[in-house]
Amino acid sequence: MEHVTAGGVEVPALGFGTARMDTDRERRRAIEAALDAGYRHVDTAQIYGSEGAVGDALRASDVDREDVFVTTKLSGDNRAYDAVIESTRASADRLGVDAIDLLLIHAPNDDVPHGETLSAMNELRTEGAIRHLGVSNFSVPQLREAIDLSDAPILTNQVEYNARPRQDDLLAFCIEHDVMLTAYSPLAVGDLLGEPALASIGERHDKTPAQVAIRWLLQQPMVSAIPMSSSPAHVRENADVFAFEL
Repeated sequence: MEHVTAGGVEVPALGFGTARMDTDRERRRAIEAALDAGYRHVDTAQIYGSEGAVGDALRASDVDREDVFVTTKLSGDNRAYDAVIESTRASADRLGVDAIDLLLIHAPNDDVPHGETLSAMNELRTEGAIRHLGVSNFSVPQLREAIDLSDAPILTNQVEYNARPRQDDLLAFCIEHDVMLTAYSPLAVGDLLGEPALASIGERHDKTPAQVAIRWLLQQPMVSAIPMSSSPAHVRENADVFAFEL
């Protein structure tokens, strides 16, 4: 497994996303398949409804808890100081962990100042309830503001990034400021799988379009990717992206 290093923190470059799955049974089966396939970075969120399934899969797995980097995100209703503290502790209970590796603001929210949310997140970090903090779906100006407002480093900005919605300006900013860019929807929710260019490149490497799309992301500096699938076969396929280069 390759790693991305941001702010001196090593994070597995390939993570497993847990959005858009309907039942705990489906989620747990997919997460268990991901851990078996070698994923050591699991992404969830309060609004996904998958934190409990992640916790169940971690407990059932032979993989040591400390070997798995777990990320969750604050819902839009949990941005005020007290709500951040209380909801994060509830997330940790659902995940079955003593400390969450990475807690993110899920998206910008004008109802509560980012400074208030980040202050609570920093308090959780000081207490040891979370290890790192970051943001998601932030623009360059919003990310700059978060960096300025937080005492602790902003480890990542998780955004939609794949071969179609390019994020060149944001990636350049992340590289300059030592922030990891975590790419969700790396396959554009499956829309990239029919791209002729990806298929052509894949033929030269004996790889699928999905594998080419993920590898393209992972070869960029400071980028991690979190594909998701409820199919164990696709979970394994998406993990087989380290034995070739584009």
